[in-house]
Amino acid sequence: MSRTAKISRETAETQIELSINLDGSGQNSIATGVGFFDHMLTLFARHGLFDLTVKANGDLHVDDHHTVEDVGICLGRAFHQALGDKQGISRYGSIALPMEESLVTSALDLSGRFVFVYNVPFPTEKIGTFDTELVQEFWNAFASNALMNLHLVLHHGSNSHHISEATFKATARALRQAITVDPRQTGVPSSKGTLTG
Repeated sequence: MSRTAKISRETAETQIELSINLDGSGQNSIATGVGFFDHMLTLFARHGLFDLTVKANGDLHVDDHHTVEDVGICLGRAFHQALGDKQGISRYGSIALPMEESLVTSALDLSGRFVFVYNVPFPTEKIGTFDTELVQEFWNAFASNALMNLHLVLHHGSNSHHISEATFKATARALRQAITVDPRQTGVPSSKGTLTG
């Protein structure tokens, strides 16, 4: 079974081409025009072992918001599409991930229902030129389009770069758990018999 997807999205604000292989090795080619965001997506691919290609052209003369949010939309849709009917997957994933002085928990459920809980306060408004509020915007867009529960919690941390990095690495690792096919799991891991909502 090939768990891959290709997503194209074009609006007046962004043009995005994205492809993913959930059963890859972490190979990636990321070009969004937002350097820090490219770094985060590269970490996401490497720690999730997803083969990921992202090419985005956005209205960066306005700011980074539309590009970051719309990539989140496309990535979420790609996950949802690539997972198909979710037969045999583990469904749940969680990890408390340390990144230097920061500790972030990502806990998720590929339930087919969108819930996003975010408790990740940043000590600064910027990481270089990148707005730290866009981390929340990205994960909200991702979770709502992947149709999943996603809980992100910062336990402690003082460096904004490390905190952001921990959210991306932790969620990649939690997803890696959740999408793993369990040979003992027959059918969909739900008493309802469906994970479509």
